[in-house]
Amino acid sequence: MLYYKRKTFLKQILEKPHRGNIRDVMIVALPMLLSMSFDTLMTFADRLFLAKLSPELMNAALAGGSAQVMVMTFFNGLIAYSTAQVAQNFGAKQFHNCSKSCTQAAILALICTPLVLLVKPFVYWLFSLSEVSSVQLEAQTVYFNTLLYGAVLILFRQVFVSFFSGIGKTKIVMVAAFIGLVVNVTMNYLLIFGIGPFPACGILGAAYGTIIGNFATILILFIQYCREVKHSFFGFSFAFHKGLFVELLRKGSASGVEMFLSMFAFQSLILLFHGMGPSVATAATVMFNWDMVAYVPLLGLEVASMSLVGRYVGAKDPAAVRRSVRSAIVIGFVYSVVVAVLFVGFPGFLTDIFRPENDSAGLFAETRPLAITMLRIAFCYVVVEVGLVVFAGALRGAGDTFWVMCVMVILNWLTVLALWLCGYVFALGPVASWVTVVIAFFAFPIALIYRWKSGSWRRLMQQGGVR
Repeated sequence: MLYYKRKTFLKQILEKPHRGNIRDVMIVALPMLLSMSFDTLMTFADRLFLAKLSPELMNAALAGGSAQVMVMTFFNGLIAYSTAQVAQNFGAKQFHNCSKSCTQAAILALICTPLVLLVKPFVYWLFSLSEVSSVQLEAQTVYFNTLLYGAVLILFRQVFVSFFSGIGKTKIVMVAAFIGLVVNVTMNYLLIFGIGPFPACGILGAAYGTIIGNFATILILFIQYCREVKHSFFGFSFAFHKGLFVELLRKGSASGVEMFLSMFAFQSLILLFHGMGPSVATAATVMFNWDMVAYVPLLGLEVASMSLVGRYVGAKDPAAVRRSVRSAIVIGFVYSVVVAVLFVGFPGFLTDIFRPENDSAGLFAETRPLAITMLRIAFCYVVVEVGLVVFAGALRGAGDTFWVMCVMVILNWLTVLALWLCGYVFALGPVASWVTVVIAFFAFPIALIYRWKSGSWRRLMQQGGVR
């Protein structure tokens, strides 16, 4: 029976007549898209509940939460390359290396955990540069500090997510993320507002709820991982493997550096908007909250592109590689149409969800028209992001991580420069500044498509990147 299950799984994954078609991509992408959506809803719930207390706490949750993500991105990106590593070995039918790659990623997570805390002074310095109110500054510092102590959970979660994404079993990632969402939202509600025996902790309660939700997610992933490697052809592996570890460190570093510097640039965008005044800060927070709701699920499409391209590069099947990318683009643009309808057709409704219970100062009423305008413009941003995530994921899956790092970092920081010039040097206002950012983002998919068309992935496939 066990042999039959193994053979059936291999036949379903590796021997499809039309590998890389839309169904193939959806099998991997849909659960990842949903799991990313659940993760977004976790942070969205934090900000939504805090918005009922005050706009400043909502702004603090965005700034503090983004700073925590920024700190984690290098380490997460480093570990996340194991998705491509597992996928390439899986495609090459070197199944024993899949669990070995996961073990190397876990070793790396242990090494990185204490290093995460060393970045705190840099973030404090970054906070000090932003011209925000003392109330927001104190709240976002508390939120950031508390979330950062849950770093080990985030890193180990990435280890197991990368393994399951690499072998194409993303449903368990989705289930684990959903349970984490339910736990997180429940604990947020109880701890932020002080329901029943729980104290009213405000923004600190939001951070505690997020950590508890992440713990629930990783527990499920760990249990399923143990079952997977015990009862399948992967086998347990606890040993250090120099070749796989060095490959993970070398290629993953490029992804990690890129993700950190790109997230640092995004954090700078938030701080620049927040520095334009309380009303602009609140409008930008509302817009970025909805942008994250729309964008983060696309990261599931990026993971699917990375996983499938890595698998078919490992299997030396260029036709399936090309089909995978085309299928991901089609799925992404269908998704972006839905987002465009919401952002353009219902921006007032989306904005009013964040209306505080008491707006005696009139801050939200002053903010609302600007937030609606920024949301309507943001739909172009989401359409552009489709090309960005698909081709970035495909290039990473093929092992072309260094080039992706260079182009993403350069373009992200040119976007920050453009915002600074429009908003602070020429003082063109928040709407013109946001339009400039959106226009600048059109350069991302253009550069990535050019690289893909150049055939770099074919050369990497011919070289044979699987060890």
